[in-house]
Amino acid sequence: MTAVMSEELVARRRAVEALRSGVPSWDAVAVLGSGQPEAEDRFTALLDQAAEPGIPAAQPRGLLLGGGFGSGKSHLLTHLGHLAMSSGFVVSTVVISKETPLHDPVKTFRAAIEGAVDPGRAHGVLEDAAAALDLDTPRYAELSRWVNSPASELDERFAATLLCHERLRGGEVPGSDETAAALVRFWGGEPLRISDLRRALRSVGAAGLFSFSAITARDLARQRFRFVSRMLRAAGHAGWVVLFDEVELIGRYSLLQRGRSYAELARWVGSRDADPGLPLTAVFAMTDDFEAAVLTGKDDRTQIPARLRAKQSPQWDETAALAEGGMRHIEHDMLLLDAPDDNNLDRAYAALKELHAGAFGWSPPDVSGLERLGATRMRQYVRAWINEWDLVRLDPVYRPQTEVVDIASDYSEDITLEDSSDA
Repeated sequence: MTAVMSEELVARRRAVEALRSGVPSWDAVAVLGSGQPEAEDRFTALLDQAAEPGIPAAQPRGLLLGGGFGSGKSHLLTHLGHLAMSSGFVVSTVVISKETPLHDPVKTFRAAIEGAVDPGRAHGVLEDAAAALDLDTPRYAELSRWVNSPASELDERFAATLLCHERLRGGEVPGSDETAAALVRFWGGEPLRISDLRRALRSVGAAGLFSFSAITARDLARQRFRFVSRMLRAAGHAGWVVLFDEVELIGRYSLLQRGRSYAELARWVGSRDADPGLPLTAVFAMTDDFEAAVLTGKDDRTQIPARLRAKQSPQWDETAALAEGGMRHIEHDMLLLDAPDDNNLDRAYAALKELHAGAFGWSPPDVSGLERLGATRMRQYVRAWINEWDLVRLDPVYRPQTEVVDIASDYSEDITLEDSSDA
């Protein structure tokens, strides 16, 4: 067996295992595609908006997808990531969890940076982009103009670090490479002491140009998303796409954290009015029963704004207004995934049969799988076909039958998800 054939065999078996377990992978998505044309069309429009600063601002910059468990939400996100990278975007996937709660932009930014891949599916995106910045290009000139413009509403730390990076990279000044690397790490979420930044400014003859004020870690993280997306474009990428999966977990947060999560969702999915040229796009995937189970079932529409405004501060009033906007997006703007029709199922069955044949070197017979019903999810069809082929391959006379058991979503509050910083 040649090395090339061996790699192909590994890829096929990896795709089969991913599909069997219901975990999306690049190989599996390449086999099945998405089967969601409307979602693809909307996403492609978002990419066009992000890549072309001149497109009118009154457009959303995010997409909210809804579907039941096993309907293919994660699979679709992976497919959309393929589309984005083929258009020159850097892509990050952030799975909402205890470690990456949606209400904490510091943690979501860190997860997005750590998981970012460029169009060649390579990691280390931020460092590579910083090294690729060409000071003589219009793209870099636009980045510098924006960072230094009051309209950007960025903290001065970004203009100062960009200036220092511009003048220190290349190693002409002793220790400059180490300092430049520290500046890039700051863009990527690490702390940078003001004393060290002032020292860097003195070394490039820019002492006294900036007066730094205090900023919260949350606000700094939100600004990092905006800065990094612009920096990626200056380095030659089309922009940055962040894919958020398992967003329904916010339904298990405490009321306060749910409110903050809705506010963050509104910041992501809202219109581009605040920053029309921002090359940053987000897609959120969550269960389609969230509105009924949480917004209505827990009375979040009433309880959350009242609780937030009861804190009687402008900051919490703003969060309450954003939370209301986030809940409206969930209620009115969620795009529900299409159930697979006969044509989708026929294509998927044929593609999987060919994949299974190539992965295990045999000729799979036809299997019955599951009865085609409107409530049956694509993942259920796929797992049934693969499991039945596996069994028949081991015992050709066996005639398997598959039964399906539905698992209800759990939106009960979980104190283990609580963040002490929100107390």
